[in-house]
Parts: sequence; structure tokens; C-alpha cells
Amino acid sequence: MHTSSCFFSPPASSSSAEPAPVPIAGNGSGSVKVDLLVVGASFAGLACARAAALAGLSVRVLEKKTSAGAKLHTTGIIVKDAVDSVPWLAEVPPALVRRIEGVRLYAPNMRHVDLHAPGYWFWATDAPALLDWMVDSTRSCGVDVQLGTLLEQALWVNGRWEVPVTQGACITATYLVGADGPHSRVAKALGLSRNTRFLYGVEHEYQGARMAPGLLHCFVDRQLAPGYIGWALEGVGVSQIGLARRMVRSDAGALKLDPLLRKIAPVVTPGEAPPVAVRAGMIPCGGVLPVVARERALLVGDAAGMVSPVTAGGIHTALLHGQRAGEAVARFVRREAGDPATWFVRSYPGFRLKRTLRWAFDHFQSDWVFNHLLGTPQMRRVAELVYFHRKGGPLPRN
Repeated sequence: MHTSSCFFSPPASSSSAEPAPVPIAGNGSGSVKVDLLVVGASFAGLACARAAALAGLSVRVLEKKTSAGAKLHTTGIIVKDAVDSVPWLAEVPPALVRRIEGVRLYAPNMRHVDLHAPGYWFWATDAPALLDWMVDSTRSCGVDVQLGTLLEQALWVNGRWEVPVTQGACITATYLVGADGPHSRVAKALGLSRNTRFLYGVEHEYQGARMAPGLLHCFVDRQLAPGYIGWALEGVGVSQIGLARRMVRSDAGALKLDPLLRKIAPVVTPGEAPPVAVRAGMIPCGGVLPVVARERALLVGDAAGMVSPVTAGGIHTALLHGQRAGEAVARFVRREAGDPATWFVRSYPGFRLKRTLRWAFDHFQSDWVFNHLLGTPQMRRVAELVYFHRKGGPLPRN
């Protein structure tokens, strides 16, 4: 397991759980006291808040956007491992997801190989609607989700966190969790590590696009997507076509989808209509950060760099470790365990193999290699490891 180093403030005693947020006096104006304050209504933040509330804690979530599902920077693919390991996902309305049964991986010369694993599949999701549903689900567990509210700073005062916000009273919390994305304001306020290595991606949503159904189409091309891939899939009500590459500050804003669309036109066509939605943004790809916690505070999800350095997938780890973080904080507040900053963060994924693959992909990516080796057993096994986590089936007989 990856061991994250932590910076700690002077020790302070634990506090017992309280059933609900309690208004208290503070600094001459009203404030609200909670056991746990989560910053960011993200997959990680909502999973954390829900788990803590189910364990009996008073919890508040702050989200700067007016809707958790607005302006997302995720394709929204959820792997089967997440569905198997996060019970909350069993409650997701079927209308918000669509199953994808396999991967079609294209070499730069457009030759392809189909990858499947017995019993394995992915979910394509309506990610904005899914996150908004998760907000409602979290609220039904007793969590106070405060949208349209920006964290300004976090102050360590008399053994508790005091958090002034742009809307409403100051919040006083026993524990603070930052789940506010790759450019975490919590990390900055607390002096924790911050993401510095990114992919930059753009994705269009189309109605009426045509492609082979039931597959995640992935396109390797060093000229179009150095350090990553292009992709296409039939999502929920729309088709998603996107491209990401290593972050280059000088040209990130100029990344366009048109060259990819022209190249893949024989197998994926968006149709005549313009895209119904466009999203773009940065994706951390450096792995879990070295300093992700301090006394009574920790980062989780993208804020902690908890994204696969190879696939850039982060929803599974965000949900799983967000849930476990909420449970760990609850144990601490109930005085059943020590501060999770001292032990829980050691369970964060190290991504050792995937960090090695990321380094190799960054330094040795070769279109010639992919063109000549894509169909070989060795390359197939590597692809199955990346997409299915060692669950690849037997090699086909040609």
C-alpha cells in the first residue's frame, strides 16, 4: 500500500458525536457546529458525507456550484468493480446508466482488437443527473448539502476548524474533508500537497452519432493524443466522443476534436447536427499526492490525486475511499479510533504499476509499436490489465 506522509498541527482531544448541526456563538456572529464538514459535492465528497451521516454524525457539505452535476470534467464511466464494492450504487436509478460490454482498441493505423472479460462490463452514466441524484440521496440521510457556497479559508482554532463561507454563517467542525477537485481550495488553505501533473481533455456529446454499439471505442495516436487516447461510446441518451493529452500549458485551450473526428469517421460518425454539449478540463495524472492530511483533516478523491495515472479513471476510488473516509471519521468522532489522518490515508492506492506504465507511455509511446504489436498476446494482456484489472478472458483462436 502507498503510505502518504502527513503534516500535523499540535494534538487536540476528540469530540463526541452530536445528532445535528447546532447554532453556536462565535466571533460575535452566529455559526454552525457540525461533526464533519466536507468541501465538494463530488463523488468522493458525497460518499464520505453519506457514510458519516449513516454512522450518526452531523454533516454538512459545501459545494461552490449551484448544481453538483454542472460543469463536470468527467466522462462518467463507472467500472464493474465499483458497482460490486460500493453498495450505494445498487440504488442508482436504471435510467441514469447504460451497460458497455467491452472495449474496441484501435491502433494509429485504425486496425483494432476487441477486448472482453467474462462477466465484466462498464457503466456509461448520465453523470450530471447521477451527481444530482446523489445529492438528493445524501440529503435523505440527514446531510445538509449547501450549494452555491465557496470555502474562503479554514482556521484551526481551539482544537476545531472554523470555516468562513461566502453564504451563511461560519461553520465550526470537528473534522474537515477536502473533496473539492484537482485544484482543491482545502489543500491550499491547509498547506497540503496540490496536483501539478495533468491531462487536458475535451469531450462532445452528440445525438444521432453512429458507431458499433455496446463498446467503449479507444483510439491510440501519439500525434493527436500524446500520453493518452481518444474515445467514443454510446452513453445515456447521447453519444460521447472525446480526446485527452498530456497537459501542455501553451496549447491546452486550443485542443480541438476535429482532427480525431476526421480520422475516426469510417467507424464513428457524429452526424450532421452540432454537439448538444461540450466539456473540457484538466485531469490529474500524477497519482496520490505525498501530503494529503493533517490533524483532523484529509483530502480524498481528485483533491488527493486519487486518479489512475494510466486510464485517468477516478470514480471508483473516489466512491470507495470517500465512503471509507466517512466511516473512519465517524469512528474517530465516537472515540473508537485515532485520527484518520494518522492511519486511514495509508490505505490510499499507490498505483505503483500504473505509475510505471504512465512513465513508459509518456517517454516511449510509439505509433509504430502499437501498429505492429496491437494484435499480439503480449499487447492484449497489457490492455486487459489496464481495462479489466487482470480479468481478461482466454485469447481468441484465429
